[in-house]
Amino acid sequence: MNNACELPSIAKKDERLCKMLDDTKTIAIVGLSPKEHRDSNAVARYLQSEGFEIIPVYPREEFILGQKVYRTLDEIPQKVDMVVVFRKGSDTPPIAHKAAQINAKYLWLQEGVVNDETMQIAQEAGITAVQDRCVMIEHKRCKNA
Repeated sequence: MNNACELPSIAKKDERLCKMLDDTKTIAIVGLSPKEHRDSNAVARYLQSEGFEIIPVYPREEFILGQKVYRTLDEIPQKVDMVVVFRKGSDTPPIAHKAAQINAKYLWLQEGVVNDETMQIAQEAGITAVQDRCVMIEHKRCKNA
């Protein structure tokens, strides 16, 4: 894993993000790579180890981290609390629309993923959204603060 999701030495927790994470049980991860050295896989493993139910959304593979893989968010047959996105910012507006269709409460664009249109789509759909933040870092901050 590269430095993208390492916990900085100086950090303050964000109460809003902590509330989102406390309120989340099931996380669909769009772009969850089966490759262990990829940030998406490391973050998903961490979240899984912390008790979150992880649902991989990926164009290939049948199982990742022991979980059935879905091709799109709307194929997931259960309630999803949070959608975490490991894709380019330009790919995220359709994901925001799908997150709204499945009634996700939260949309989280990982560190380095930014798209103002996506944030607007989420806001208009009543989804609390975050961009350019690492869900693993924020969870560690909340847990260790």
